[in-house]
Amino acid sequence: MTAVESRPAGVVLATGPGGQRPFGARVKAFVALTKPRIIELLLITTVPVMFLAEQGVPDLWLVLATCLGGYLSAGGANALNMYIDRDIDALMDRTSQRPLVTGMVSPREGLVFGLTLAVASTLWFGLLVNWLSAALSLGALLFYVVVYTMILKRRTAQNIVWGGIAGCMPVLIGWSSVTNSMSWAAVVLFLVIFFWTPPHYWPLSMKVRDDYARVGVPMLPVVAGNKVVARQIVLYSWVMVAVSLLLTPLGYTGWFYTAVALAAGGWWLWEAHALQNRAKAGETGGKLKEMRLFHWSITYVSLLFVAVAVDPFLR
Repeated sequence: MTAVESRPAGVVLATGPGGQRPFGARVKAFVALTKPRIIELLLITTVPVMFLAEQGVPDLWLVLATCLGGYLSAGGANALNMYIDRDIDALMDRTSQRPLVTGMVSPREGLVFGLTLAVASTLWFGLLVNWLSAALSLGALLFYVVVYTMILKRRTAQNIVWGGIAGCMPVLIGWSSVTNSMSWAAVVLFLVIFFWTPPHYWPLSMKVRDDYARVGVPMLPVVAGNKVVARQIVLYSWVMVAVSLLLTPLGYTGWFYTAVALAAGGWWLWEAHALQNRAKAGETGGKLKEMRLFHWSITYVSLLFVAVAVDPFLR
């Protein structure tokens, strides 16, 4: 890992009278360690796949158990990620208020919290869902923490490409929680998220390029110009849309999903090419409008997976 000097993570900067850390603020800090907003996106890709696997409404207790297990697992991975990255988080504007940087949570507490959630989530899945889902959940956590955070993130511009595999796993977990098996439908949707992740994250990386450059994290926009990044975004976008259309010829979805995939994918490609055109024209700063694609990417994946859930009822 690249060594980065920073103010000591874990020094209490936000305290109440007498140097005490308020209980309510502490609770919020531990919740923040799990990155709830990111987990919301993960659950968007989990629950609809359960509907597709069931070809209808899955058992609601199973949905609840899978979602809670997924939250615990992803929350543990995120907490461990913050523990490992607390040195660079202290130097980046967008992460400088994270709990391990402000000292609201100590590094030891963050480590113990993350490990506890990892163990609890694995046992939860194994005992209340099935052990295949437990294995997939643990695999996703270890991949995110070890492969992405500890090995790839600070070493290669391909970090988000391969590290994004962890974010694809909820699709497999959603399917396995219902069927206790795998299928080509799950693999296709796994690949959709795999090819979605880089063009989803690279626009944000373009926006905060200076943050990553300051701490020596070689995100693609740090080591390559806007034209190169935009070209990669367009390439991944075309592959993503093409893969998303495979579900119908394989017999897993019908007209509704296909229509949504075509419409949402077409709009995505429009935005991706528009970003590339602005990059080619030399636009920078606010004129590059890279966050348009970032925000649309969240809408896109939400629409696509809602269509996955609704389609079985319209066939």
